[in-house]
Amino acid sequence: MDADHQLDAIGLRCPEPLMLLRNQVRSMESGEVIHVRATDPSTAWDFENFCRFMNHEMLAKESSDSVMSYWIRKG
Repeated sequence: MDADHQLDAIGLRCPEPLMLLRNQVRSMESGEVIHVRATDPSTAWDFENFCRFMNHEMLAKESSDSVMSYWIRKG
């Protein structure tokens, strides 16, 4: 899936991935997509709630080995 922005949060632990995502999304335009890669399992819950509370859209998520990928569209 194509993305306008990339965020590598591999190796970071909660709350760092969520804080980085939040900061990156602030600088994005509405409708742009960010692809986030992370290894902390808590990102699954954190990113879902972030999208729900901030009116962003979780377009897709997938897991390969220990790396999780998320595609989020800014609302």
